[in-house]
Parts: sequence; C-alpha cells; structure tokens
Amino acid sequence: MSDRKLVEMSWDPVTRVIGSLGIHTRIDFENRQVVDCRSTSSIFRGYSVFMRGKDPRDAHQISSRICGICGDNHATCGVYAQNMAFGVKPPPIAEWIINCGEAAEYMFDHNLFQDNLVGVDFCERMVKETNPGVLAKAETTAAPHAQVHGHRTVADIMRALNPFSGSLYKEALQMSRLTREMFCLMEGRHVHPSTLYPGGVGTVPSVQLFHEYLVRLTRYIDFIKRMVPLHDDLFDFFYQALPGYERVGQRRVLLGCWGAFQNPDACDFRYQTMSQWGREMYVTSGIVVDDELITTDLVQINLGIRILLGSSFYDDWAGGEVFVKEDPLGNPIDERHPWNQTTLPHPQKRDFGGKYTWVVSPRWFDRRTGKNLALDSGGGPLARFWITALAGKVDFGGVKATGTSVLIRLPKTANLPETELEWKVPRWSNTLERNRARTYFQAYAAAAALYFLERGRSEVHAGRTRTWSDFKVPEEAIGCGFHEAVRGLLSHHLVIRKGKIANYHPYPPTPWNASGRDSDGVPGPYEEAIQNTPLFEENGPESFKGIDIMRTVRSFDPCLPCGVHMYLGGGKVLRVHHPPTPGIQPADAG
Repeated sequence: MSDRKLVEMSWDPVTRVIGSLGIHTRIDFENRQVVDCRSTSSIFRGYSVFMRGKDPRDAHQISSRICGICGDNHATCGVYAQNMAFGVKPPPIAEWIINCGEAAEYMFDHNLFQDNLVGVDFCERMVKETNPGVLAKAETTAAPHAQVHGHRTVADIMRALNPFSGSLYKEALQMSRLTREMFCLMEGRHVHPSTLYPGGVGTVPSVQLFHEYLVRLTRYIDFIKRMVPLHDDLFDFFYQALPGYERVGQRRVLLGCWGAFQNPDACDFRYQTMSQWGREMYVTSGIVVDDELITTDLVQINLGIRILLGSSFYDDWAGGEVFVKEDPLGNPIDERHPWNQTTLPHPQKRDFGGKYTWVVSPRWFDRRTGKNLALDSGGGPLARFWITALAGKVDFGGVKATGTSVLIRLPKTANLPETELEWKVPRWSNTLERNRARTYFQAYAAAAALYFLERGRSEVHAGRTRTWSDFKVPEEAIGCGFHEAVRGLLSHHLVIRKGKIANYHPYPPTPWNASGRDSDGVPGPYEEAIQNTPLFEENGPESFKGIDIMRTVRSFDPCLPCGVHMYLGGGKVLRVHHPPTPGIQPADAG
C-alpha cells in the first residue's frame, strides 16, 4: 500500500447521529477505491451513569429521552424490561395498542428517512452533480412500473425526489404527518410517549380510537403500494447503469434482529419462558451468519452479547463489581455482558491508531467458533426481513414468511386494487438492498397494523377494555427487554437493588452499527462497509462529493441529517453540503 497515492478525506460531522458521526477515509483515486475508514463519534451521553439510583418505574420515561427520533422505541423496550423485572403481564389490549403505535412509528420514520433524506442521494440534482452520465441514461430508461407509480422514466423518479420541489418529496412529508397522527392516537405523544407504562398503557380504548387510526392507515397503504415498485425501479436501475454497484457498501452477512411486536397470546414477559414467547413475536428475532440462520432464541441472543471497549474512550471495568452472575435459568453471565457493565468515561485526544470514538463495540459471541461477531442491523429492515424470511414462522393477517421470502398482502384501497408484494432474500448485504428493504418494511408494518387493529377492536367489542395490570416494585430483580428500534436491534438491561436501579444499560442499533475497531482489531459495520468500496462518482479529488460513501452511511439510517462538512488532508475545507438541499449553498461555504 506504501506506493499507492492515497488521499485523506473526512466527513465530520455526518449529523445523523445527533450531530456526532464522523467518517474518516483514505482513498485511492487512481483505482477508484476506499482503502481505509474510521467511524467516530464526538459526543458522550451518560444515561447508564445517571440512571443509577433512580426509581425503576421511571426507567422507560428517562430512557425515552436517549433519542429525539425513536424515543418511543426506547420507551417500549424499557417497558418490556420493567415488565420482566416487576413480574407483570399487561392485558392483551395494551399490547395491541403498543403494537399499533410501534407499527405507525416504523411507517412514519422509514417514510420520512427514505424519501426526504436518503432519497436526496438519488435525486436528479444530486445525480447530475455526481454522475451526469447516469442521469443521461435515466432520461431514456423507461420505468418498468410506471403504470403503478405514474413516473414514465427513471429520471422522472429522480426529479420527484428533488428536495422541496419534487412531487414525491412533498407527498412523503404529508404521509409522515399522517403516520405521526396514527402514532399519537395510540401512544399519546411523539416522540416521547405519554401513555406507556410498565404493566400496560394509559390509552383509552374505543371503537372510535381504532377507526380514526384505520382511516389514516388506509390512505397510507394507498401510498406505499406505489412506493414499493417505484423504489424497485430506481434501485434496479443503478445496478444496470453502473455494473459492479452491488459492491458499494457490501459487507459480510452478519445480521441481527431482536424481534418486534409482542404476541399477548404467548408473551408473559418471564425470562424463564423467553425462548418460547420470543419466537412468537410478529417479527422474528435471530442472527444470520453468512446466509445461515444460527438462532432465533432470545435467551441465547441475550447470553451472547458482549461489550468490548476497543477504540472507545472508556476505561475497562473488568475486575470490578459483578451485578449478575447467573440468569434466572442458571446460565452464567459474562462480565462483558450489559448487565455487568460499568461505564467509566475517559476523555482523551483522538488517535486513529488507538482510541478515537465514544462508541463502544457491542459484539455477539458465537460459541460455535469462539469469535465475537460484529453484527449489523442492515439499517433495521434488512435484518428484520432476512431473519423473518429464513425462520419461516411468521404467518398472520397479510404477512407470511416462506423460508426464502416474505409475502405481504395489502387490501383494496381508494385508488389501487388488492396488492401482493414479495421481499426476497437478496444476494448481497449492501447499500441498495438496505434501502430497498426500508420501503418494503413500510408495507410489512402497514399489513401488521391492520391485524393489530382488528385484534384490538375485537377486545373492545368483547368488553375487555382494562389496559393495565397492577404490580409492586421488587427489592431485588433483573430484567431485559428486546425490541426493534426503527434502525434495528435494541435491548435494555436492568438491575434492581434495594428497590432502586443499580445498573441500566440500553443498547440501540447505533453502537452496533457505528462502532470502531474492537478489542480484536475488527472494524465496525460502517467501517467495513465503506472500506474497499468502489467509487463510481465521476468527479475527481478536487470536486469529489463522496456520494457512494454517503449513500453507504445513510443506508444504515444513522439518524436525521443537518450538515456535512468535507475537508481534505490537514483540515482544508473544500465544500460544505447541507442535505437535503443540494444546489443551495450557505454564504460561508468555502
């Protein structure tokens, strides 16, 4: 590598992790390839520190504030951990209400991110700036599903994604409002729910409640029926227009999903039965390694979680206090498990050869090989689909897993007939397939919401409207919650001593995806996906925008964007971009 002419380029911050994500690369422009990448975060948020000593009943309300985007996912996961620790089972209607709320959240967030944020990377203005030859080809390429989505050419789809002016960009904003209303009907407030509690919910169930949700849902279903074939046309075009594009953002298939949508007919939230009720969730939990589904057991998933410090700014807690020696089934708990973690922040100067990020390195210990696996979420939907499809267990309402695919049936709506969609296990875990899965999962969530709505409404008709079960906070207990945040695998780990929180560690998808090199020197998913990725952008180093790198980062759905600052070598600013408004440059851009 010493004789290669490498150019250092950085995007810092990529403000989709609350302004703290940085991507630092070395690029070989002669061979059009990224050869090295470091993913950094410059923000420390000490929830695991200040939650100690708090009332366990407040855990879900505090942890909701971890994120201003998917706070409800944290609240839900926190409630699951509380239910286990408190030994309480909510009434079925409470779970149907939570499921309806979480389904609305998936629809809201995936829609907003896909068409108002990720979509800008594929819009006409951006493609014109980075790949004018591709745009010229798009102008003459007919969209295969034009009769469904109404855009004659692929270039027309790109124009529809132009920020503020594009028809699809504007329509997606309206849909995001609609789905947020659906969420608020069920969970009271977005993004920090006001009606979620351990033991149930405070939402008042009624036929009117479910009807108002349904009215909005049917409008959204009409929308998503058009979006799935539209995005298929767009992403398939990139494979055709740029041979080899499948290698952009590709990494080894190491996918994790912790499951979503509890089934109240099976779930009692007891750890002793978690293997059974975990498999009854309406999105299957599991881990896929090299296309093989190696487990769907939440107990085994929990036991395998390891927190490695690697390149992060923390001191090791090894040899310190052990909070949990055995789980309720008698299985030994590793000292690197979240139940036993102690957060010891150690601020220091960033060193890409040593410590360079505040993100720790969660890994999953594979007992078959003795390796700590750097799992990723595939942006959330890719892992959810891949694992659910291979497990072949899900079969409810309009959703069915076949072993190689997931079938989604959506009923007739105002403008479109009954539609059946099929997500198929792809050949690659890469940038385009992460994005494709995000559109399909909106359809999955919509079909699931119809089923949850009907189950909830049947409880109302039967007169079973109690939404909460009483409980007492134990003096000593442990609990864990497993859920899918919008962006993927999410777990909360709770230890109670003397009636207070003694230890609490939430692990959302961000540390799994954005981790740096771990203690074994293994790169995190962002880093691996970007390293060795080919560059198809037509610009040279002087005007390089890094679109293939940015598409890869955004395919993981890190968070919402503000600005991207780009500099070359020793901090020389080349240009400042503020997605999603390409073409509009701030006055101080240099």
